[in-house]
Amino acid sequence: MTPLIAAAVLIAALTHASWNAIAHGIRDQLIAFTLVGGGGALCGALLAACAPVPAAQAWPYLCASTVIHLAYMALLMMSFRLGDFGQVYPIARGIAPVAVTVLAAVFVGERPDAWQTAGVLVASAGLAGVALWGMRGRNGPRPWPAVTAAVGTGLSIAAYTVVDGVGVRASGTPVGYVAWLLLIQGLVWPAYALVTRRARLMAQLRPVALRGLLGGALSTLAYGLVLWAQTRAALAPVAALRETSIIAGSVIGAVFFKERFGRQRVLAAALVAAGIGLMLHAA
Repeated sequence: MTPLIAAAVLIAALTHASWNAIAHGIRDQLIAFTLVGGGGALCGALLAACAPVPAAQAWPYLCASTVIHLAYMALLMMSFRLGDFGQVYPIARGIAPVAVTVLAAVFVGERPDAWQTAGVLVASAGLAGVALWGMRGRNGPRPWPAVTAAVGTGLSIAAYTVVDGVGVRASGTPVGYVAWLLLIQGLVWPAYALVTRRARLMAQLRPVALRGLLGGALSTLAYGLVLWAQTRAALAPVAALRETSIIAGSVIGAVFFKERFGRQRVLAAALVAAGIGLMLHAA
């Protein structure tokens, strides 16, 4: 992992936390994800118009990734409805690095060396500390429904990370792969909202349209950078480095949503930094 790749993934991490915060801040989660999906689909259409079409062998991965992304969005919406942003976002993102490491080793044949393994484990321990400190949420001091939804979200993140890591390498065009992925999956939530909300939809979209579409654009940038990085580095270190978005998410939760951020989370953040250092040492 070169400094350029690491910088791209870190930018993606900050951008990802930002679009998730935008989505969380819109009270009606279906409206939020309709706008995020619609914004992503618009960006995808623009990219598809000027990028090569992905190679035929990439399309099974594109289709599988679309299904997994839809499950991910549904679980993420549920998490945001049930829990605090600064709690469920770190749990969802913290599950992914270890799961990606296992899946990449089993299905892609990417065996992490000792440094990478240590880095992933140390970073994940820090991420777990960020996630689980002072566990609480909108449903009380033990928000297990929110935690369960967040864990499911994390597992879906791991699944689409591995599927897309293989698919984008087979596509021959990272930009084209991103474009078609965003275009296909981005139209599903607007279509669902149109069917279920009907005449009420436009009035519900209007007050938050700019925020939601901005979230869609940031989502496009975040995942585009990650997929580009996956064509140039192993999946597990990229996944682990991307999850530094948890630190940004915790800060956003504390500053904008007035959620707690205590000394324990600062110490957990230091563990994350140490884990990243080990992974970059291996690279």
